[in-house]
Amino acid sequence: MARAVGAEEFVPDSRRIDRLRKAAADCRGCDLYRHADRVVFGEGPVSARLLLVGEQPGDREDRAGHPFVGPAGRILDEALEQAGVARSQVYLTNVVKHFKFTRPEGRRRLHKTPGRTEIVACLPWLAAELAAVKPRVVVCLGATAAKALLGNRFRVTRRRGELLDPAADPDVTVDERVADLLPRVLATMHPSAVLRGRPEERAAAVADLADDLSAAHRAA
Repeated sequence: MARAVGAEEFVPDSRRIDRLRKAAADCRGCDLYRHADRVVFGEGPVSARLLLVGEQPGDREDRAGHPFVGPAGRILDEALEQAGVARSQVYLTNVVKHFKFTRPEGRRRLHKTPGRTEIVACLPWLAAELAAVKPRVVVCLGATAAKALLGNRFRVTRRRGELLDPAADPDVTVDERVADLLPRVLATMHPSAVLRGRPEERAAAVADLADDLSAAHRAA
């Protein structure tokens, strides 16, 4: 099996989202492409002031080819609506562009958290999206996205909902490939965490997520 080389050689020298998306379809920067159906690239207006980044596409996203269209996407839509933010106003993407999964015998594909190697390999695509969109605020949805952009020491549980300046925060260690591209950042829960919670707590969790999204939107 060929050694994964990272996405750098596949990212074109362009900051047009349509060209980036087309090039990403041929990315072989890590081994996840071997089993996923397709690359799921980010979507949204290039003029978006708010960029939301999650962990990776799920089963529904991998089949459809669009981000946040599965159950977690419905939770995100609900939170955005409560926050007074139109989905059409934000750019939605993931740190990792291919679906990583495990498939127990006789069962459907189940999400598997991407490893550090896969996150690092895919980060050039997110850097290119940041350069193309130039958002005013980035929202990290969940721990994987937060650690990818803010370093392994960062804890969403401690800093959730805070509007951060990555360049000045002592708890933050930014990868050099995105260091000059990150605006202010706010970390919050991933919508899938709401789905994993107790049903009787879901409404409150969605409201909390909406509060964080609203704060990010106001800052943008």
